[in-house]
Amino acid sequence: MELRENVYKIKSLNDNGVAVTLNLIEDIELEPVSQQQMMLEAINRAIPDKEMKEQLQPIMEAMLRAQPQTIVQSYPQTSITITMPKRNYEKYGKPQVGESLIVNIIKRD
Repeated sequence: MELRENVYKIKSLNDNGVAVTLNLIEDIELEPVSQQQMMLEAINRAIPDKEMKEQLQPIMEAMLRAQPQTIVQSYPQTSITITMPKRNYEKYGKPQVGESLIVNIIKRD
């Protein structure tokens, strides 16, 4: 079995005095993609005729350039919520929001 380390960043932390709940998301670098770029790629895939693509491309780019652009993440991130006794949390060094943790998930045989 291959051992794979997964790094997660603490997105939020809730300490109720007895237990601590950590909300984690994958700590990976994502390349932001604009909606404009995603739409142009979808149009290119949908139009098989190369000549028609070449004619439509400048028109579509001009239309989309006038629209507000939203940057989207190109990869759905895994998220994990862990609730543990406060004592265990303190043993782990009291990690805070924004810090990274290594989480190993291994199937037990």
